[in-house]
Amino acid sequence: MHSALKLNIDDFLAHYWQKKPVLIKGGFPNFEDPLSPDELAGLALESEIESRRVWRADARWQAESGPFESYDHLGDTDWTLLVQAVNQWHPGVQDLADAFRFIPGWRFDDVMVSFSTPGGGVGPHIDQYGVFIIQGEGTRHWRVGLKQDLQQFAANGALRHCEDFVAEIDEVLTSGDVLYIPPGCPHEGYAETPALNYSVGFRAPDARDLISSFADHMLAQEADSRRFDDAGMAPCVAHGRIDNQVLSQVKSLMTELLDDPVRLANWFGEMISEAKHDLDLEPAEPAYSLEELVLRMDHGDHLYRLAGVRCFYMQGSEQVFYVDGDRYQLAKPDNDAIALLCDQARICGPEVACLKQPQALLEVLLPLVNQGYWYFEEEE
Repeated sequence: MHSALKLNIDDFLAHYWQKKPVLIKGGFPNFEDPLSPDELAGLALESEIESRRVWRADARWQAESGPFESYDHLGDTDWTLLVQAVNQWHPGVQDLADAFRFIPGWRFDDVMVSFSTPGGGVGPHIDQYGVFIIQGEGTRHWRVGLKQDLQQFAANGALRHCEDFVAEIDEVLTSGDVLYIPPGCPHEGYAETPALNYSVGFRAPDARDLISSFADHMLAQEADSRRFDDAGMAPCVAHGRIDNQVLSQVKSLMTELLDDPVRLANWFGEMISEAKHDLDLEPAEPAYSLEELVLRMDHGDHLYRLAGVRCFYMQGSEQVFYVDGDRYQLAKPDNDAIALLCDQARICGPEVACLKQPQALLEVLLPLVNQGYWYFEEEE
């Protein structure tokens, strides 16, 4: 198991987060890879796990999506295997994500793991999400630039590259090094030896995506809304003109929908809690009764939240929380219960017993356990 992340968090957030790239040499001292290249290749065999291969042949970039059974035809150099959301399938990789819990959970996307042969990479490109890249086994040469005006183009149907850029960081990473790349910063990395990399990604919503999602929510949830009304208007003097007060009312019709704090919170909570990748849900069989759930927790068994499950609440909320795109509500308000459920990946019996409304939490938790969002893993 890797050691704790060596990082001055306050300094990092003040000077680098969302601003400029930084290399943290030895960020994880004595780093040990949580999985092997063979284990990563095994995950890429599964149809429900998103994977890609990128390689260069005859100076041309190629890319294809998994699942994959063989790599022999690719040779010993110039190719990369990338597997998304490995944290959902491997607890040791989820531990890497947990090292960055100083960033709010709703910003977290997934941990992508890549294996590259010497010369392997995905080319120079720009991402619109921030990422911490942890170097595992092997070495990799990285170049990272500050935000700059660059042309982007399709290297092939599945790869988008950028033109050559001025590098702020030009370094070879070794095991345990951590590279932070903010959104919008050009970068490229190529393995010098067979190398594993762990990319802990954080996304921010785009304004256009937010408007689209909110509109979908309104269409699904609302039976009707206020309609444009020009009662009492003066006679029209310019038949083809749209007057300023028309636009003003149109804007107010739209913005008043956003001005309802409950509607806004429910939309955002449901939207942002949706799983980013397919979950490995295994419903409890047979299903637990409330009494059986209580007995197991009293017995000392801990409940663990399934990796990849997104569970959030709004500041000040005492009853409502959001899991995987749905809204849930406690029968009685208890902000400690909401925080216990959403802030921690593990719940134990004594924590529940100390709550103001333990029964309310257990009643809302029961169907989530039976669906597989939380599961028991007995302590040895």
